[in-house]
Amino acid sequence: MAADVHAAAPEGDSTSLASIVSESSGGRVQRYRSQDGLLLAARVFLPPSPAPDRLPLLCLAGLSRNALDFIAVGEYFSSHAVEPRTVIALDYRGRGLSEADPDWRNYKPVVEAQDALAGAALFGLERAIVVGTSRGGLIAMLLGALRPGLLGGVVLNDIGPVIEGTGLARIKNYLSAWRPAANWDQAVALVRETAEDKFPALSDDEWRMFTQAYFVETRRGLAPRFDRRLVKTIDDVDFTERIPPLWPQFSSLARVPVMAVRGEHSDILSERTLKEMGERHPAFEAVQVPGQGHAPLLMDRPTLARMDAFAQRCDDAGQG
Repeated sequence: MAADVHAAAPEGDSTSLASIVSESSGGRVQRYRSQDGLLLAARVFLPPSPAPDRLPLLCLAGLSRNALDFIAVGEYFSSHAVEPRTVIALDYRGRGLSEADPDWRNYKPVVEAQDALAGAALFGLERAIVVGTSRGGLIAMLLGALRPGLLGGVVLNDIGPVIEGTGLARIKNYLSAWRPAANWDQAVALVRETAEDKFPALSDDEWRMFTQAYFVETRRGLAPRFDRRLVKTIDDVDFTERIPPLWPQFSSLARVPVMAVRGEHSDILSERTLKEMGERHPAFEAVQVPGQGHAPLLMDRPTLARMDAFAQRCDDAGQG
């Protein structure tokens, strides 16, 4: 089936959850152990009356990001007026509230996929819709090979089998050049300086939410919420060379519905790759988010509504 590309937010419609997600929101933090003993963390959003026939969402963040990126997703789906769902967002080892790994070489997708499976086992997830942002999407493809029965559907947020080297080089540069901030206003300014050209449509509230998910208060000021040694995993990678495509990994998702979300200004997922994904996958749809780059924040209402419709399609596919 060819890619069915629709704009998630029509021009002039910048409605966002940033104004209605409370400062105290963030789900219930649940700790669990990885397969090698690290203490990991997840944020769980439970609806008041869970619908047993509705698949939960398992959310996996980007390389240096964490579960706080999915607050809007968690609030939207767990408080849905008609079909509420459980949402579980994981912090990888060395990110967010999870313990750092004493061996930085374990910061790699295959280990993080095993951590995701440990989390799925803890929460009793037999099947789930996996929402993977960037690196989280790569992990979703690995789960398609490691535990195909877990996947009831997959949302690939600005990631695909062909990854553009220019975008990876940009990510490497900003991770390597990070610096602490003295206060939140300075932190927001630093983030905007790095990403504003890719996210021209964000409001001030959205920039602050984006920043608060990235920084944490310490005695020395605000610092990113990830183990600094994470940068070592990409230090020696030359992103000017062609990155091997991941079509075999993408093919592991052939049995379940897939939705790809692409930022209009993405330098990681190209429109050409998006089109080929649709040509190769039998149950594929795509959403393009105006005014955002890599990776879309998944907090605007039109995108969340499209994810909601996709989740219902995954429910129906599993019952068919």
